[in-house]
Amino acid sequence: MKLNIKETFTSELPSDPNLENSRRQVTEAVFSYVNPKKTKAPKVIHTSQEMANELGISDEETKSDFFRDIVTGNEIYPNTKPFAMCYAGHQFGNWAGQLGDGRAINLFEVEHQNKNWKVQLKGAGETPYSRTADGLAVLRSSIREYLCAEAMFHLGVPTTRSLSLSLTGDQVLRDVLYNGNPAYEKGAIVSRISPSFLRFGNFEIFAARNDVRNLKILVDYTIKHHFKYLGKPSKETYINFFREVSERTLEMIIHWQRVGFVHGVMNTDNMSILGLTIDYGPYGWLEGFDFSWTPNTTDRQHKRYRYGNQPNIGLWNLFQLANALYPLIEEVETLEAVLAEYKTNFEQKSLAMMKSKLGLFEDNKNDLGIIQNLENTLQLVETDMTLFFRNLSNFSDENSSLNVIEDSFYDYENISEEVKQLWKTWLNTYAERLKKEKLSNKERKAKMNAVNPKYVLRNYMAQLAIDAADEGDYTLIDELFQLLKKPYDEQAEHQKWFAKRPEWARHKVGCSMLSCSS
Repeated sequence: MKLNIKETFTSELPSDPNLENSRRQVTEAVFSYVNPKKTKAPKVIHTSQEMANELGISDEETKSDFFRDIVTGNEIYPNTKPFAMCYAGHQFGNWAGQLGDGRAINLFEVEHQNKNWKVQLKGAGETPYSRTADGLAVLRSSIREYLCAEAMFHLGVPTTRSLSLSLTGDQVLRDVLYNGNPAYEKGAIVSRISPSFLRFGNFEIFAARNDVRNLKILVDYTIKHHFKYLGKPSKETYINFFREVSERTLEMIIHWQRVGFVHGVMNTDNMSILGLTIDYGPYGWLEGFDFSWTPNTTDRQHKRYRYGNQPNIGLWNLFQLANALYPLIEEVETLEAVLAEYKTNFEQKSLAMMKSKLGLFEDNKNDLGIIQNLENTLQLVETDMTLFFRNLSNFSDENSSLNVIEDSFYDYENISEEVKQLWKTWLNTYAERLKKEKLSNKERKAKMNAVNPKYVLRNYMAQLAIDAADEGDYTLIDELFQLLKKPYDEQAEHQKWFAKRPEWARHKVGCSMLSCSS
């Protein structure tokens, strides 16, 4: 396995001179060198061949012992030096100070077909940033991250990618619900891939420490390698850089809202500078359409990161990034103007996104009202988001009754006549609005199905794969992996996955609410 290694990150950015792997405050450095922990009995249980090929790794090479040892941290690729990044962050709205890669270890950079990829292991051991943790990960959280990153990519959502999922052969102690009942679980490692793992927090830490020199070095590096089209470093370039990050962040969140994805932990240290979905922890997919739902047990009381608040949190996080970049720009009004653009753009892009989900492509001044009415009606009774929008594409002159969306309701038999009437009223309004469209029913259906997925990684699906994998059966991991490669296709042979969450999963750990424990 011969890779085209090109180490820009470690060669161009300041490193921590202390090579000891001890918990500590790291200053004036973007990263610290650290080696992964060797594992007892490493075993690769699934590989994304598509991602491997992007790195220049053949299908045959992914089956080698060398590949296994690299993606489990048991061997260091020749002439490379693994490292962990230093960053800070706001967690649940509060400044947390230094955080850093507590259980992520970056292996190297690969350049292939004019693309640069960073290869990282999650769960490969402690780093100077692990604080009180062990730097390890368990199988359940690793399966969820591995599957979801690739699923999001195929949904068209900006995201980091997955290369491999491996068992370590070690046992890891975790308190899954933080309720004082720790137990040993199977240790695992995900190999994650991204053009960059830089987060808002990488910039925040230098600003918080008034280290403007290293802040500038990091910003200049980021522009040079990821926003080169913005030009040479200057105040104007820094402003445009912030604007680009703002636009990419909004685009990502609009996609989350479109497919019903809730990140669960939108702390600034979990916000990619490239606008990629990063750090798949206690995420979830809307089952019943509910703006107030969050999958994270830690956020149960305040629901800061609930589905309906994700766009606002994106703006809040960008405000923190603006504060971090201010020492290089020193113009409050200019930064505020970019944040104001985010608000305006959100209104426009959110409306366009919802119109596309409903198959409304002509301009019409009443569309916002139709959408708001729908969102209110959707929340009157438990209504499955994915099934509702997918089934709505079957609506037509010949098929315009409540039966079109009947399967979307969790308890159709007990819906009151009053609610049914509200639905019929909305469907009548929708039918009238569709008359203003130029597309045929068939054309509209195709366009709607291109933005409304049939299959998403519902939590219960991931939990079934986790339960089977705990027993040594990895076939369901592969079945879901293949299914989610084509989320917009009918895939009639997989129709069983186009269904509401089963009742047994309503309150089951891992299916309804999740903790950050992994």
